[in-house]
Amino acid sequence: MSFELRQKLQQNSKIIMPMIKEKLKNSFLFIQKVNHAAEENQTQSFWYIQQWWILISSLLLFGSIIVFAVTRPINPIKIEADYLKEVDPQIYTLLNGEMLTPPPEVEESLVNEAIISAMQLEQQNQNSGHSNPISTIFSENLQDNIDENQSWRFNTNLVDRKWDRLNPRYKQRLLMVFKIMKERYNYEMVLLEGYRSPARQNMLSSNINTTRAKAFQSYHQFGLASDIAFKREGKVVISERDPWAWRGYQLYGEVAESVGLTWGGRWKSIQDYGHTEYRMPGLKKTAEMAEKLSTEGQFSAQN
Repeated sequence: MSFELRQKLQQNSKIIMPMIKEKLKNSFLFIQKVNHAAEENQTQSFWYIQQWWILISSLLLFGSIIVFAVTRPINPIKIEADYLKEVDPQIYTLLNGEMLTPPPEVEESLVNEAIISAMQLEQQNQNSGHSNPISTIFSENLQDNIDENQSWRFNTNLVDRKWDRLNPRYKQRLLMVFKIMKERYNYEMVLLEGYRSPARQNMLSSNINTTRAKAFQSYHQFGLASDIAFKREGKVVISERDPWAWRGYQLYGEVAESVGLTWGGRWKSIQDYGHTEYRMPGLKKTAEMAEKLSTEGQFSAQN
């Protein structure tokens, strides 16, 4: 270090050091005064300092609460539990506060294979002289989805199998049914379709053998209905022509009704054995309400 630089540093130190000492002294005196003001017998003499002390402490406490609220991890299960506790205490009580987790989404290939198998069983049934068609919504769609190679293809582009589009009030009831069916009867179940867009609903309603409900007339648009199937030995089974599946649909209807759902198997016009819906009291079937109810479960799924 050069002599000139060292001399300049010494000069600056002589100027700065007294200032630092003065600041430290003032800070020390302020701390002493604050501590002195906190004494019981000094309430009147140093009331203004006490007010500042209370204000600073309050701001620090409030800031800590804000930081904790913003940075703490969000628990999606708790969010859904709190939601159900407020809007649907019945299912919350049935679940005893336990929120059930949806199973993984079923693979498209398994659904397509199940549809092919269902149509083959239906064809065999018709060839044997029985004319009653299978009741699932998929039967009519399959007739329109045979390509030039005569391979069955179900147009799944419009089918929504995402659990987060189901309203929690219905979703937790359905998951309870899934749980009971597995634990009590050893039937594994899969979600074939939950939320259904208005466009798809209108498309399906063009065939009265599938459904007569148009857009916003079906509970699917509100996230309050679904169609299910069963899974056996790694394969999805849809057709009621299968005796094992037929027994499963009957059990499914009983269990679904026991938790407050409406089962399509009891309908007079078109029996839909894989269909259930939650007829929410006071529901107004409007586009705005459909948007609201079908997206209420998405917040918890995204966090």
